[in-house]
Amino acid sequence: MGPVIGVTTAHLEEEINTYPRHYYVQAIYKSGATPILIPVIPDQDAVDHYMQIVDGLILSGGTDVDPKYFGQEPIRGTGRVYPERDSLEIALARKALKLKLPVLGICRGIQVLNIAFGGDIYQDIYSQVPGVLEHSQKAPRNSSWHSIELLPESKVGRILGVKELRVNSFHHQAIRNIAPGFRVVARSRDGIIEGIETENHQFVIGVQWHPEALVEDDDIALNLFQAFIKACY
Repeated sequence: MGPVIGVTTAHLEEEINTYPRHYYVQAIYKSGATPILIPVIPDQDAVDHYMQIVDGLILSGGTDVDPKYFGQEPIRGTGRVYPERDSLEIALARKALKLKLPVLGICRGIQVLNIAFGGDIYQDIYSQVPGVLEHSQKAPRNSSWHSIELLPESKVGRILGVKELRVNSFHHQAIRNIAPGFRVVARSRDGIIEGIETENHQFVIGVQWHPEALVEDDDIALNLFQAFIKACY
């Protein structure tokens, strides 16, 4: 069944109302690996145990990140937060990189990855970024919405094999200042960061869109998951 991939989950209320894990599970299975879901248990012993079980980690989408984790006071426009999930996922990300495990951060996950290593985010791009595009799409989840530009020589650029791509989009928070050791590898046309990676590890990538919802009909989205799974062997 291939490598074992841990996928972060959410509290029940968040899970029902936001981002069901079905898409992640199916994308991982379709790419030749075995998914397991990681529940929210904010305990360091649990973090260590999870990281002994999995061969790779997906930081999944969901609700907002509590601004206390990146040194800010909450502003008007910040949504519902679940601090227990935030603290667990930050610890998982740090442990995964310490163990040199492949990591793929998706939507909220790219933000958690950036925060875990010293970066921060916009709490609400619509009030903080002048001229921003609509990033909360009014289209089905498996439809593309806006275009992004990729750095061709980046790992993400080489995996996807294109310089420009249309992606789906379901967020109002985004990376502001990138964490040390990471670089920006994709942006939307309004300047919002859509992809980051680090060259200090084999595969540590974050994307702001939701490729897991596109893999059924989009080979480019599937390529990202397949490259991630390959790195987990």
